[in-house]
Amino acid sequence: MDFLKSIGGKIVSGLVALGVVASLIAWFQMDQGTRNHIEADTGRILSWLGIVLLLPWVTFFATTAVAKQESNLMGALLVIGYTIVEAVVLAWLFGWSLHGAMPLVFFSGAVLLAGAYNLFTCDWIAEKL
Repeated sequence: MDFLKSIGGKIVSGLVALGVVASLIAWFQMDQGTRNHIEADTGRILSWLGIVLLLPWVTFFATTAVAKQESNLMGALLVIGYTIVEAVVLAWLFGWSLHGAMPLVFFSGAVLLAGAYNLFTCDWIAEKL
């Protein structure tokens, strides 16, 4: 059994190394405009993720105030409010352009991910504080 694991591990490691080398070759053969576009989009995505991760923690006082009211409606409105703000920021970062199916799918997935994160984070903050 260890023999299969070692062979499997070596195969997977080789495939990962091959993927990294192929990605590096593709990156350096890419024209400068495309590379700049990818770097700019990556920066926008990382900025938005930072906002999503920090917003509930920076405004924890709002979560604790809502938790003291013991109202599910107020809690839902807080989470929905956070998610709407984050969705608007994401759309703004990408110039309000969601032309085509793929950008719309990625936008929808990102907003759903942000909403789930907001729900779990606000719930945790409300329980602990």
